[in-house]
Amino acid sequence: MSLLPPLGAGLDAPGALPAQPARTPGPPLWLLLELTYRCPLHCVFCYNPTDFAGTGAELSTEDWRRVLREARALGAVQLGLSGGEPLAREDLEELVAEAHGLGFYINLITSGVGLSEARIAALKNAGLDHIQLSFQDSSREMNDFLSSTRTFDLKAQVAALIRKYDYPMVLNVVLHRHNIDHVGAILEMAERMGAQYVELANTQYYGWAWLNREQLLPSRAQLARAEAVTQAFRARVGNRMQVYFVVPDYFEVRPKACMSGLGSVFLAVAPDGTAMPCHAARMLPGLELPSVRTASVREIWYDSAAFNRFRGEQWMKEPCASCPERDKDHGGCRCQAYLLTGDAANADPVCDKSPYHHLVTAAVARAEQAVAAAGGAAGAQALRFRDHRISIPVVPETPAARR
Repeated sequence: MSLLPPLGAGLDAPGALPAQPARTPGPPLWLLLELTYRCPLHCVFCYNPTDFAGTGAELSTEDWRRVLREARALGAVQLGLSGGEPLAREDLEELVAEAHGLGFYINLITSGVGLSEARIAALKNAGLDHIQLSFQDSSREMNDFLSSTRTFDLKAQVAALIRKYDYPMVLNVVLHRHNIDHVGAILEMAERMGAQYVELANTQYYGWAWLNREQLLPSRAQLARAEAVTQAFRARVGNRMQVYFVVPDYFEVRPKACMSGLGSVFLAVAPDGTAMPCHAARMLPGLELPSVRTASVREIWYDSAAFNRFRGEQWMKEPCASCPERDKDHGGCRCQAYLLTGDAANADPVCDKSPYHHLVTAAVARAEQAVAAAGGAAGAQALRFRDHRISIPVVPETPAARR
């Protein structure tokens, strides 16, 4: 995956450091094209911006082809095709063929909806290298509830097609309070389907997941159980399946190196042509994101203020500026810093050196209380499902919550 009014100092606060890189960056090795925000699913954890209904028209086929050519000339090698649901684009095969001809390694990130045998055969012929198929849970009831669709049986059929057309079987399941206790069943489902790789990716809280954070964040006990089940499964299957378990940021004391540092290796382009240093960056106030409609990929990557804003270390405030680990985590996630503190230049509150770390521990404590009140289960709180008919601004924590 994928937002506005600031409540904190923001990027353009008085005294903010100027947008300038510490050194000339290398090329954007990883290119993510969000071809469309259209999607038949309505997942409660979707990373798409909650105001995507108000974004502009999608780029044309020729616009996307030009972006591919310019990015490849700049040095991009890995290509992700996502959305929304990228299969909603009728020109997907044409774009895959263009990318294949340019020498990209191409990964399709899909719900599977729309992947008929005719389409997978056409995509194979066009040069698609890799398909990552998402499930929401191991049972029809929970999978269909969490996506607000009837898609479980269809996904199982798509998994069979992926095997038939000799693609690596790669399954992705986003974990949260409502399905994390089903990890054992999820892994057994993956084994039955012949999966070679499974990513159990705990929810990251931006986009629609931010709206639903109080209902999605698991308890520490749930997380510990899921990790133990995963470890036991790994021991049983050995090298037959690679299982990746991504711990949610809120349960760490050091932040992840988000995108290896913004503007370092990753470039995303939204359906309307907005170019972003991470797929959630359009939420950040004061970050004037460029568009591939009006600027070349080279200009965007090297010259735009948005891509230079958080490069290097000159933008850092304390405690990041003097932290000996700043070259490892690059200050953490800028979107998480904004959502939790109101200022994207603050240290990621996941870090226990951050003066805002208490906001993370408080959120975890509330999750503990909610799960305990529900008797150790998810509970029945109301969820906000992704809805293309509405536009919801996502705002940071309130000042009261930050005290």
